[in-house]
Amino acid sequence: MSTVVPTTAAPADPAGRRKVIRRAILAGSIGNFVEQFDYGLYGYLAPVLASSFFPAADHTASVLSAYAVIAIACLVRPLGGSLLGRWGDRFGRKRVLLWTIVFMGVSTAAIGVLPTYDRIGLAAPVLLLVFRVVQGMVAGGEYVGAVAFVVEWAEPRRRGYYTSYASNSCFLGILAGAGVAALVSALFSDAALHSWGWRIPFLAVLPLSAVGLWLRRRIDESPEFMAATEQGTDVVAAPFREALRTQWRPILVFCGASSMLAILSYTWVTFYPEYLTDTLHLSQSSALLSNAISVAVLIPLLPLAGALSDRIGRKPMLITGAVACIVLVPLAFRVGEGGTFTAAVLSQLIYLIPEFFLTGIVTVCAAELFATRTRFSASSIAYNCSFSIFMGITPFVGTLLVSSFGTIYAVWVYLGVAAVLALVVITRFMTETYRSDLSADKFAR
Repeated sequence: MSTVVPTTAAPADPAGRRKVIRRAILAGSIGNFVEQFDYGLYGYLAPVLASSFFPAADHTASVLSAYAVIAIACLVRPLGGSLLGRWGDRFGRKRVLLWTIVFMGVSTAAIGVLPTYDRIGLAAPVLLLVFRVVQGMVAGGEYVGAVAFVVEWAEPRRRGYYTSYASNSCFLGILAGAGVAALVSALFSDAALHSWGWRIPFLAVLPLSAVGLWLRRRIDESPEFMAATEQGTDVVAAPFREALRTQWRPILVFCGASSMLAILSYTWVTFYPEYLTDTLHLSQSSALLSNAISVAVLIPLLPLAGALSDRIGRKPMLITGAVACIVLVPLAFRVGEGGTFTAAVLSQLIYLIPEFFLTGIVTVCAAELFATRTRFSASSIAYNCSFSIFMGITPFVGTLLVSSFGTIYAVWVYLGVAAVLALVVITRFMTETYRSDLSADKFAR
């Protein structure tokens, strides 16, 4: 069992330590911001990208193709997560996070300079897919590595609160992506947007990544990992294999509990704005603005949810969130059918209730369920085999379900099945982790 060893990066006085913790949170979260900024841009600008990189004869088929690229990129995340997780457990969280921020920035900016289908034909979607796959591999280790880094820096009784800021960085990235997408949609004519305007936001990721690299270079490795390294007791030669051998039960528990959040969140932030536009005939700028408002409302609420989970535990929050998915999401869809901007905003504010109880809590559980020696590898396996996969396929599945059944309530059934499964897993098999020792093994029971 490892203990936190004082280092120059972790001052003994509470004020100094909290200052360093805030720096660690910022350094860890900046990559999440960049990742979700890119994902939000791609999701919100999918109709524009569809016409740029795929044949324009069938609009629905083009949009589905654009979403399929997201799905394929997410499917490779487990491979990237396994490689990066192994390196992160052996050589440190910081070293891996330095490389991920560089590759994310370069691959996203590269999309901004790709030639279109009209210029190079089928090579255009192929190149788009290649860069999305690179992003997917890098993202497979970025988020879980950043969460592990933040949790290992946090004060033991405030892990939920501190980790909520890692979740917030994702929503800030999505909000920034929504805002920039709405801005370019409003500033440019339709012809200019489809011709070159959509490229500007993707190119803007490069300087953002440079700032992230600078922040991460200025913070030391987490004290928890440093303690394991210095003592030599928790360093594993093959952490990925060790995680599969010894922590397969909490991995399965996390998969069962987190899939509903992936479906919930990415139905909301990528599929729903497109549904508002294509099916309910709201203007694209209004749909994006309504989504941005709801994301902005959630951001200050997540630290409150994290603090609440530090008081009452992770399981009560997750159970409440699962029930809210089943009960409140169809109400949100019903309100949204009003087809106005106000109805779109109100429907998404209702949608925030299950998000409040689930988002930050699933995030902190991604680190707390696993011991320090294999935390990066085990959380990579768990997160990428559930969250990343459903994150990728949900916009595609949502569009396909509405097209096939003619109603958005088919999407609710899809989410409801995942929520019922999560309820069973959480109540019967999940171990409470909010007061647990980070260095100890956690076995779901």
